[in-house]
Amino acid sequence: MLKIGDFSKLTRISIRMLRHYDEIGLLIPKEIDDLTNYRYYSEKQLVVANKINALKDMGFSLANIILIINQQDQNNFIENSLSEKYEEVNKQLIETTQRLRLLKTAILRLENGDNIMNYEVTLKTLPQRYVASVRKTIPSYQQEGMLWEIMIKETYGLNIKDSDSNCALAIFHDCEYKESDVDVEIQKNVVGSIENTKNVIFKTVEPIQFACSTIIGPYDKMSEVNLCVANWVNDNGYDFNGPSFFIYHVSPNDTQNPDEFVTEICLPVIKK
Repeated sequence: MLKIGDFSKLTRISIRMLRHYDEIGLLIPKEIDDLTNYRYYSEKQLVVANKINALKDMGFSLANIILIINQQDQNNFIENSLSEKYEEVNKQLIETTQRLRLLKTAILRLENGDNIMNYEVTLKTLPQRYVASVRKTIPSYQQEGMLWEIMIKETYGLNIKDSDSNCALAIFHDCEYKESDVDVEIQKNVVGSIENTKNVIFKTVEPIQFACSTIIGPYDKMSEVNLCVANWVNDNGYDFNGPSFFIYHVSPNDTQNPDEFVTEICLPVIKK
């Protein structure tokens, strides 16, 4: 048996924390002397303590660690818990990387004396097109790539030719910004008359007039550009006339460097 001080040194857990673990039922001493109230731990509890330390280092809360430690089928439960925690931490990493990029961009703008980003807005018309289209409700805007994967998979081997005015775009059909379950359609200009596949629809799209601005770089600038285009629409006597869309001139399919992305932000309009 180990006194609480010795157990603390071996496990690198403070006596204060060991007492807290006892109070919440996470790591209860093997014995407590009735006269002295001294706590004693068994050598086998060193394994439990090391497991607690490892789970804490991975970011698990004490409440979750209690659930894991008390599971009968512990190995299977731990594996599932680790997988869930990995996804959670990975999502946090992506969000943190995004915030760092925004902070770096903001710092560079301030250093260059550029407090407000101005984007040139123009009025264009997208002519009638024959397109391959995939439209689905997807978990989030960031998962648009799954639609392009469907298109590539289902059109592979069909010998589809891109039109001379090749255009790849994404249309956002929801009437509002949504945090999940978003209605997105992707389109790509093609040549000929092609039979539909399971998820890919081939159709003719009518001409559309739109106000737009082009950005070079990561997608984190979208909100600023949307604001500039929206202000232009209001200032020049137009009304919005349909769902917004992005035209991808240089996309993640062309480069892995976000600084090289070239995206046209488009809002369909009609003269008041």
